[in-house]
Amino acid sequence: MVPDSRRAFESVGPVSLLRVAFSLASPGGARAKLSILIFHRVLERPDPLFPSEVDREQFARICSWLREWCNVIPLDEAMRLLRSGELPRRAAAITFDDGYRDNHDIALPILRAHGLAATFFVATGCLEDGCMWNDVIIEAIRRTDVEHIDIDDSRFGWTGRLPLISVEQRRAALSFVIPRAKYLPPDERARFSESVARLLGAPPPSDLMLTRHQVRLLADAGMHIGAHTVTHPILAKCGEDEVVRELTCSREVLQDIVQRPVSGFAYPNGVPGDDVGAREARLARESGYDYAVTTQWGHATRRSDPFMLPRFSPWDRSRSRFGARLLSNLLTPTSRYA
Repeated sequence: MVPDSRRAFESVGPVSLLRVAFSLASPGGARAKLSILIFHRVLERPDPLFPSEVDREQFARICSWLREWCNVIPLDEAMRLLRSGELPRRAAAITFDDGYRDNHDIALPILRAHGLAATFFVATGCLEDGCMWNDVIIEAIRRTDVEHIDIDDSRFGWTGRLPLISVEQRRAALSFVIPRAKYLPPDERARFSESVARLLGAPPPSDLMLTRHQVRLLADAGMHIGAHTVTHPILAKCGEDEVVRELTCSREVLQDIVQRPVSGFAYPNGVPGDDVGAREARLARESGYDYAVTTQWGHATRRSDPFMLPRFSPWDRSRSRFGARLLSNLLTPTSRYA
């Protein structure tokens, strides 16, 4: 056993073995590793349509685990420390994408209770009473009394009827429709989602997303605000001028709201090679951002491209499995994107 490992295990005492394991797997200094966790929503209670989505109780447990195992640092600061070789061991950052209202109403009080800060990447076109295109479909399928929906769209490469009677059928319909609609051009995607809502007789909700005032409250509470485009398009499918508009306009809106610099960006969907590539990374850099995050699993090191940073969140609900998967992510070699 190497000396550092021996000292770590000899000093375990009441400290959990997982914390020791994180100390060994995630050193500080020049060899530091940064775990960046990604969340979207924190629900008041479990959702039958999305049973793996984090709810209030689960997020509180996750925050307690992270506080015990990790040094949780706001992502802006973590990136500065990573570049300078001063990042502490067991470093982690918490991020949220999209800008859901429950980020303020539910996640913020839990974060503050645990003394943690997070970065919230906000899609500015949905602020106030807006709605993400996928939520238009989700909420229509959730709330409809219609027993089926007919899909007759050549873009999907499939024509047929999707039943909507049981929760399982509704979940299956969402699993079919949303991945296919995701890659439509933004205008077509919006028209399609609105047509689904009309067919199912369920208009979009107007209270899912953050208000401008709530974004300001998040910042005033010590949270960090990052940009996530205006309309949440798949940037790799957009022309260069459109990408630049999405990058710059979202940042300008957020800086006007919080009255402080916005230095981080999250790519919508964020899968390297499919949703984002070298062009988008270059444009994010040229637009004045300091870093940008993907949804590629892995951890960041000093050698990582700051405009293709990986993020990861274990979906396990038990303490041991959540910790083990987070630890495995630290031990897995980084991909070529990170």
